[in-house]
Amino acid sequence: MELEHNAYLVLPRLHVQNLNTISSPMTWGAPAITAAMGFMLALQRKVPFDWELDLLTVGMVIHDFEPQVNGGFVKKFSLTRNPLGKDGKTPGIIEEGRAHATISLVFGVYVAGDTSDELLQERARTIYKEASAMRFAGGSIIYSSNTWYKPQILMLPEDQAETQHTLALKRSLLPGFALISRDDVLVSHTKKLQEEEPELTALDAWLDLSRINKRCVVTRIEQPSGEIKETVGWQSDREKGSGWLVPIPVGYSALSELYKAGEVQNARDPHIPFRFVESMYSIGEWCSPHRLSSLNELLWSSHADHEAGIYRCINHNSN
Repeated sequence: MELEHNAYLVLPRLHVQNLNTISSPMTWGAPAITAAMGFMLALQRKVPFDWELDLLTVGMVIHDFEPQVNGGFVKKFSLTRNPLGKDGKTPGIIEEGRAHATISLVFGVYVAGDTSDELLQERARTIYKEASAMRFAGGSIIYSSNTWYKPQILMLPEDQAETQHTLALKRSLLPGFALISRDDVLVSHTKKLQEEEPELTALDAWLDLSRINKRCVVTRIEQPSGEIKETVGWQSDREKGSGWLVPIPVGYSALSELYKAGEVQNARDPHIPFRFVESMYSIGEWCSPHRLSSLNELLWSSHADHEAGIYRCINHNSN
């Protein structure tokens, strides 16, 4: 039986330094939602078992993002200079994208034990301290005990309806942008392109949505004198009000069969089955939290289908 969250755990304004900004082989920028999912699973291991508190889903809100880049129109990552090798020569430079960011994490949690408010808030502060000693997307979290924003666990009513507390929680995430899935945009845009050119695929639609295309449009207007006047302008393919759409990695797809534990040498964990995978992509949207009808819409959960070889994160928004 799958558990459903009955509370929110909020870790506000985590200051992360030097997080990995190369989120996949084809995208860069904000950390991938898979990084937040991995952080949630690692954090769950630090929660005492007798607390009866399970982290089920996670949402990510970014308040500030400062990529470590330099250059003009064409940006380059600011790389670190590594120490000399044993032979006295300069080692090869490994290009690594880094960024500093301020991130709030919202977890959907299931609380089965004591739900007294004083105890829950004490545990929220303990979890916040544990999280501050961890790494998020390869970056270091800078702990600060003197901050206006406090970690908290907010219990939900049985019908999970919006209350004054959840509305206040959404406002506390401002200013910032939450990452939600827009698989529907990718599907509809694929159908639109295939109506014009049937041989196009979802990859073509994904690449088309990854940029803003502007086309030259010639408008012909007939003057009272009967003369045709032409005006030239630029028109964007991105419809007005479509939102801040971005390409995002959402998980992994299998490239090989599922090998038994220990069958593949030099695997990170020889005690669990192993599989070679590649990144899966979709379209996401950065949305201000106050525009969400419910905080559930920014939550992501993990889904694994071993037979199909799909391991991906699924968003619970209503789009």
